[in-house]
Amino acid sequence: MRDFELPGRSLAVGRTAMAATSQPLATLTAIDILRNGGNAVDAAVAACAVQCVVEAGSTGIGGDCFALLSLGGTDEVLAYNGSGRAPAAATVEHLRSLGVTSLTRTSPHTITVPGAVDAWTRLVADHGRLKMADILAPAIKLARDGYVLPPRTAHDLAAQADVLKGDPAASRVFLVDGKAPPAGTIQHQKQLADTLEAIGREGRDAFYRGPIAEGMVSYLNGIGALHTLEDFANARGEYVKPIKTTFRGHEIHECPPNGQGIIALMILNILSHFPGKGDPLAPERLHIEVEATRLAYAARNRFLADPAKVDVPVDYLLSDELATELAGMIDPEKAIENLPPFDEVPHKDTIYLSVVDSDRNAISFINSIFFVYGSGHMDPKSGVMFHNRGFSFSLDPDHPNAIAPGKRPMHTIIPGMVTKDGRAIMPFGVMGGQYQAMGHAHFLSKVFDYGMDLQSAIDLPRLFPLPGTNQVEMEARLRNTIGPEFTKRGFEVKAPESAMGGAQAIWIDWETGVLKGGSDPRKDGMALGI
Repeated sequence: MRDFELPGRSLAVGRTAMAATSQPLATLTAIDILRNGGNAVDAAVAACAVQCVVEAGSTGIGGDCFALLSLGGTDEVLAYNGSGRAPAAATVEHLRSLGVTSLTRTSPHTITVPGAVDAWTRLVADHGRLKMADILAPAIKLARDGYVLPPRTAHDLAAQADVLKGDPAASRVFLVDGKAPPAGTIQHQKQLADTLEAIGREGRDAFYRGPIAEGMVSYLNGIGALHTLEDFANARGEYVKPIKTTFRGHEIHECPPNGQGIIALMILNILSHFPGKGDPLAPERLHIEVEATRLAYAARNRFLADPAKVDVPVDYLLSDELATELAGMIDPEKAIENLPPFDEVPHKDTIYLSVVDSDRNAISFINSIFFVYGSGHMDPKSGVMFHNRGFSFSLDPDHPNAIAPGKRPMHTIIPGMVTKDGRAIMPFGVMGGQYQAMGHAHFLSKVFDYGMDLQSAIDLPRLFPLPGTNQVEMEARLRNTIGPEFTKRGFEVKAPESAMGGAQAIWIDWETGVLKGGSDPRKDGMALGI
């Protein structure tokens, strides 16, 4: 139960339907879509499209998308992988011949073909009720008529002003006289409005074929990228079989690789050997969570890649034997000194949302342009800000995540779904790049080990061990309490660059018919039930 004498927010409740997003306009859009005859899929896509406008630093149609969907609240969970692929000409050898020796944040070679629009249109065609034109209408209106820059987005924009100044179109749209505007500024994205309108009118082909694709390819080639019209025309996501594990009597579902959902399941498997007790923020408990995360993330770097291109040993990574072996490596008194080598790049920004409708269709939906404002490159004609998801690729030809034609990079974005006794009970997700896998495990442990409600679990202060190091980022509330104890245990404690991640979740109480939702105070959003 929340302590009402402390700052915070209450758990959202409802009976008919609920949406939880990181942006109020997106949550309201989802509720409006549900009230006007749409279902959870329609509402999720409409909300995400709004966020692509008003939270453009975190997401966009120039990025990728993953979703988990339960139709009618059953435990037969569908998964959709909407991650884009490298151009056909993108080989390690070709890039080396061009003098490319490393992939930087703004390199045109980090831009893979965006997969979000394909995912949206496929999910709506297969499972939605409304027309895409109606679903995208709220986002189009905001982009064309203007929207108010919210506080967290303004904060993120200010941190990326120097990157955006390097691109004329991005600078024109997001900056004022080359500087980041303050929260409360009215912004417009009229070219993006036209592009969204074309998608609503003509479907996915408006984006992947024809004049818009021609404009994007021309722009990309102009900055040195290797994309062709054929790369865009061949873009396709796919339905995939979810992977899962059991944690405290609940089935936890994640999308399979090339996403890192398997790492969240590995952490939960390790934590299964350490029952939760006492204070959920006690250093003894957080030590276990940190060490489980360090071990699982080391395995991520060794194995995780596009399973269509390399063998990813999913069964081994999720085996009880490996979980037992890794759990046995944890010393409850001090940090593990020798971890497997890890040479991963940073992982940045995303939006996540959950929707449950009156038929108890439940969707867990995540959309990302990777770094804040992605690659920093915007096509001036379409208004599309391109992601830089290919930054996860390696230029080492022997690495499982080496760049290759048509290959999907290792992904950090992961929607989650919990089922029990044949029913879906919670679509959930935690944004925050690398943190996401630990965030899933940390959140679920607080709910199932400690009986916390969703909002209280989301509100807790966070920590994250930087992969391959003994460094642990802690939000201030933890640094001030357990930071010294972690230092004694052999960790180097440091502050994160910004508030850590963001979470949304909706709980379906099948006995009472009540929906309960939580939304992260680290973002601008909210959960709302009707």
